Amino acid sequence: MGMLRTHVVLPEKLVAEIDALVGQRGRSGFLAEVAQREVKRRRLLEFLTSKEPIWDPAEHPEIDAAGGAAAGVRKMRREAEEPSRRRMRPSRG
Repeated sequence: MGMLRTHVVLPEKLVAEIDALVGQRGRSGFLAEVAQREVKRRRLLEFLTSKEPIWDPAEHPEIDAAGGAAAGVRKMRREAEEPSRRRMRPSRG
């Protein structure tokens, strides 16, 4: 990732508190870490408050509208367990 030098104006007291935590040499890294965390938090809040639906039923045909999620999960479990059931059946011979 490329780096860009920027000029940021902060209150003296805040800079002193940051320096006390991470030292003068750790100031930029600290500010970058905090800024990245805040960007991530704000994007998440934006996503959570968005009016756009997050679920597209067309992308999940295994969960049909009639049976709902519970029916879809039961069907997937049955399909996943079928090979085990076949191995456990007594052979007729």
